[in-house]
Amino acid sequence: MKRLIERSRSVGEVLRWVTQNPGKVSASHYPIALHKLGQLLQQQPGPPMGAGDSRGPAGQVLEQPEFHVLCQAIVSGCAKFDNFSIVNCLYAAAALGLPGESPLVRVLEDESRSRLGRFNQKDVSMVFSSEANNKALEAIFSSQLFYENRQERFIRSMAEWLPRKAENLTPYTMALIAKYVARHRLREPRLLDTIASFLLKRGEQLDSKVIQKLVFPFSRMNYRPSNHGELFPKLEAILEQKAGSSPLATVNILMSMFQLSHFPQTVLHQVFSPGFITNVMSSPYALIVRRYLSLLDAAVELEFREYSGPRLDPRYRVLMFEHALTADEANRKYSYKGLVAEALRQLVGEECYRQDEVLPPGYCTDFLLWINRSGTVLPLSRVPAASRAPPATSPVAMSLRSSVLALTSDLQDFAPVVLSVNDKWHYCQNSDILVGSRAMRDRHLRLLGYCLVQLPYTELEKVSGIEEA
Repeated sequence: MKRLIERSRSVGEVLRWVTQNPGKVSASHYPIALHKLGQLLQQQPGPPMGAGDSRGPAGQVLEQPEFHVLCQAIVSGCAKFDNFSIVNCLYAAAALGLPGESPLVRVLEDESRSRLGRFNQKDVSMVFSSEANNKALEAIFSSQLFYENRQERFIRSMAEWLPRKAENLTPYTMALIAKYVARHRLREPRLLDTIASFLLKRGEQLDSKVIQKLVFPFSRMNYRPSNHGELFPKLEAILEQKAGSSPLATVNILMSMFQLSHFPQTVLHQVFSPGFITNVMSSPYALIVRRYLSLLDAAVELEFREYSGPRLDPRYRVLMFEHALTADEANRKYSYKGLVAEALRQLVGEECYRQDEVLPPGYCTDFLLWINRSGTVLPLSRVPAASRAPPATSPVAMSLRSSVLALTSDLQDFAPVVLSVNDKWHYCQNSDILVGSRAMRDRHLRLLGYCLVQLPYTELEKVSGIEEA
């Protein structure tokens, strides 16, 4: 039957083979028949087929009784079809130009969505490109199985056609896509630029909570969208108007912009104002906002020295992080940190370094060492107290200026060194570009006077044994 369908020379011949031999037609034959119909219609003269187009040979095929028999057979039996047949029928129906409201397409879409968790990557890609509407995209990106697994090839394929369809998507659907891209650190410029274009066009109509979800992938992937010259000023204007309506979202958006080295001065005036601070301190999310405001305040001091507006009241300053990041804890067994720790212990001795030291304004470091002018690693007992970083719990830790002075007072004789183990999840996927939070951390540590020694996983994975380490 497969050969007979594929060798058919006319639409009528295809329809006759399929409808007049129901006992010999299996699920796999239906997508072949639909594909063959599409090929034959492309070869016929007349206007191309489109959804709802009833003119010419293509439209006449849709009206033929045999075609309706074919469609009804698929509708009746698709619940028993295998995944491959379902996906290929839907893909062929889309290529054929069947309208989205037709019973065949609706049933195939519903069946596809119900099986989404069991589809492989190729199946999902085909469904996505066949449907490509809000309902389908929302269903796919809401799937927990899909969300938890990285689909790089699928995302690259989507980046090709999403720009053409983006203006018809809802903010909710675009936010789901942004969340997925950020979670899996997929630094796909075309996709990120599409999100940025969507945000530029629709920004004024969106509330701050949606904007923060759309902005986050840029900072996560340490990527300035191609339209940032227009987008960032527009975001500033929007935040000026909406800063107080959702304080946590406002602070999150600011953090994303700071990680990309963009500092919106007028918005900072608002978030550091007494009114804003009083408002957030009485809210349920006061602690997390204090953490973010403390880090923003530190970033202003280190990177935006020309700023002359209000600052965070010292009594509200806290450490951004008090211990290792959740991702680092969760991935501890995959980290090279243990290997480096053992190598360091054998090389210089435990008395010559500190592990997991939290430094103001709340950055957890892997290893902290001190060296003298000749390059010798010093035991902690030989490092003058004034040269050591203040402990994270001390009052001076809340003042960056004091911290910088403490670190640099004897810089001519001693220098603090941060040994940074950059594991795979600290980088954008398949890239040597650090994620935005990690990149900002490194900038700030350097500005605080620390020497940074980077140990990327790409080098550590080449190491064989403790001696090489």
